[in-house]
Amino acid sequence: MTAQTRVVLGSVTDRPLDLAAHEAAVADRRAGAVVSFQGVVRDHDHGRAVTRLEYEGHPSAEAVLREVADEIAADPAVFAVAVSHRIGALEIGDVALVAAVSTAHRAAAFAACARLVDEVKARLPIWKRQVFDDGTEEWVNCP
Repeated sequence: MTAQTRVVLGSVTDRPLDLAAHEAAVADRRAGAVVSFQGVVRDHDHGRAVTRLEYEGHPSAEAVLREVADEIAADPAVFAVAVSHRIGALEIGDVALVAAVSTAHRAAAFAACARLVDEVKARLPIWKRQVFDDGTEEWVNCP
């Protein structure tokens, strides 16, 4: 890879997400740090038992995800970025979001990965329907 290379991957998919593939996508000989994140479906929210989630995405979701990834990759400290979000029905323990970032040093990698995840959560037009164990449901992150 050349010093100018930025691998930027961003996808919205209904297929299971692979953390190792994202980490491999950001591999770079210059990188002394690769930080990754997995957002995993948990069995509770605000004291209520959750049985499953469903994510629905706007048609622009993948373009927005790539825009966020491009913005993080534009940081001169960042060598590469990979990020994906899952849509569809997910069970407890399934991975909903995967992000990986490579940089020369760990502090920059942690900071860039945190920015990436925070911006994805703030801007991505994907909505979550939570189903609770009592049969009720709730939509989260809806405009």
